[in-house]
Amino acid sequence: MNENKLYELREYNDLFQKDVAKILGVTQQTYSLWEKGTNTIPLKHLNTLCNYYKVSMDYIFKLSKSITYNNINYLKELNKKEIGLRIKKIREVNNLTLRKLASELNTTSSTISAYETGKTLILSAFAYQICKKYNVALDWLCGREK
Repeated sequence: MNENKLYELREYNDLFQKDVAKILGVTQQTYSLWEKGTNTIPLKHLNTLCNYYKVSMDYIFKLSKSITYNNINYLKELNKKEIGLRIKKIREVNNLTLRKLASELNTTSSTISAYETGKTLILSAFAYQICKKYNVALDWLCGREK
């Protein structure tokens, strides 16, 4: 999903994995797993990385070839409630029930409800699936783009 872009951006910025790990406040081993694509980088760390590199989330997740957008808001922290409202909007615009969206993501209705109410930050993998299927920008979903 994102492994090649993480590597490319790190190399372009002449950084080692340990440097990026320090920026993100994780271990080098954890960052390495994200860069290799073994694990998916969580949205909060993706946000920090995108702010550092001044690139869009969509670029890193290969949802767009554009490295950045004109209207990017570099957020210090992601707003779970705002993201939840946007997930709900996507669901409603596409006439989906909680159960239907949950089924598409192979999760539970209560998980989707927790995302929509802002109790829990959506998993990167689920956010990616929603953006891909419903043709929305990850930066928009996360409140980084109007």
